[in-house]
Amino acid sequence: MIPTTRLAVISSHLRSSAPAEESPLQSETVAASSSKKESKDAKPNQGTLTVTDNRTGKSYEFPIKDGTVSALLLRKVSAAPGDNGLMSYDPGFQNTANVTSRITYIDGDKGILRYRGYPIEVLAEKSNFLEVAYLLINGNLPSATQYTEWSRSIMTHTFIHENLVSLMKTFRYDAHPMGMIISTIAALGTFYPEANPALKGEGVFKDIKIRNKQMFRIIGKVPTIAACAWRHRIGRPYNEPINELGYTENFLYMLDRLSETNYKPNPVLVRALEILFILHADHEMNCSTAAMRHIASSGADPYTAVAGAAGALYGPLHGGANEAVLHMLEEIGTVENVPKFIEEVKSKKKKLMGFGHRIYHNYDPRAKIIRKVAYEVFESLGKEPLIEVATELERRALADEYFVSRKLYPNVDFYSGLIYKAMGFPTDMFPVLFTIPRVVGWLAHWMEHLDDPETKIYRPRQVYLGEETREYQPIEGRPDAKVRSQGYYSSSVSTRSQKISK
Repeated sequence: MIPTTRLAVISSHLRSSAPAEESPLQSETVAASSSKKESKDAKPNQGTLTVTDNRTGKSYEFPIKDGTVSALLLRKVSAAPGDNGLMSYDPGFQNTANVTSRITYIDGDKGILRYRGYPIEVLAEKSNFLEVAYLLINGNLPSATQYTEWSRSIMTHTFIHENLVSLMKTFRYDAHPMGMIISTIAALGTFYPEANPALKGEGVFKDIKIRNKQMFRIIGKVPTIAACAWRHRIGRPYNEPINELGYTENFLYMLDRLSETNYKPNPVLVRALEILFILHADHEMNCSTAAMRHIASSGADPYTAVAGAAGALYGPLHGGANEAVLHMLEEIGTVENVPKFIEEVKSKKKKLMGFGHRIYHNYDPRAKIIRKVAYEVFESLGKEPLIEVATELERRALADEYFVSRKLYPNVDFYSGLIYKAMGFPTDMFPVLFTIPRVVGWLAHWMEHLDDPETKIYRPRQVYLGEETREYQPIEGRPDAKVRSQGYYSSSVSTRSQKISK
């Protein structure tokens, strides 16, 4: 039976979310030059770096390893005794590597994305999501026997406790699905005290069986939690999972089944979502993955860490970018309005969403794949009117030197929102559809973090520019403080009580 239940769902609550502008490079206090002592046949990413401090005239030689210099070595660059040396300053971590990873490789200039060495294009064409999940977490693609056991282990952990179901039903009818998912994943950890380092000791995850159990639980249950959040949103009873179905197929089943006994999701949509899940499974050290590792570095359990990572993904600058694309396309409206919009972007009156990427300075390899998937979905469900606007916008932008010279190419968000809209998902479900596959990437990084001998609790430094020591003044003689506004808006209850008091 082909699903049509979500095709009529409104595409509302659109919000634009422009990426924050990158801060200019900070002025440097030291001059650096390549050491002449390096061997002529040294590897490009190895060798040494000589740094001359122009304040003192002293030179320092630092080893280069894998294209990096240890930030701790900057402490040696000192202008006076007791000043603790220099620190690197990098707001937004634009050029800071805080881990050594073997999971995902990105070359932004060449538009390359690989999971464990496999090109994303090959995996999207030939693999399914659970196979890619095995690859990301375990390092290699599974054999047929390994895949069968892996799939069984995940699909037998899809049910959630009835107490958790009851908790989800206490959310307001209009609760944002991401708020529900973040809260529920955090609550999920309370059901498994044997996996809580705060209760069982920080060495609990040295046991690989305990690690694996939590991994299977989280991967298996997140689609169920997401489906329950969707059903809650539309006021329908929650569906239980059917473990005989595939991972993505089961998710669509839980979303759409009404009372049918033989309901089967549309195979075209299953495959489309499968590909989207593969493309979103991991993307190196992004905001939410960094949050996952940051929380995990304290020894917190994976449920808490995943909930925190999902909180980072909830932000419009990370998980909400495709919403902004959809809003932009709807604002343009028709193909005829594209030239005018292009000119408004060039004159900085409008923002072009879905183009450009902090990492990619070429065509996002995921965008090429999604473009093809979009047309397959439209062929099955009917053409999405905004696709013509998107296609014309892409054509004109890629032919315009203004955008090409700035290396503004379509990214993964440009077409993904259109696919989700065509499938009947409202925009507040978009970050949910991002979260489900990204959980696998987060867990892959969690596992890698646990095995990393360089693992330490994350503790970034700061540059303090606040007040020096001040004398305390009693409140009786203290003047009004010069601070930011303390105003706030009134809720309906406080407004009503004010009227009553009058």
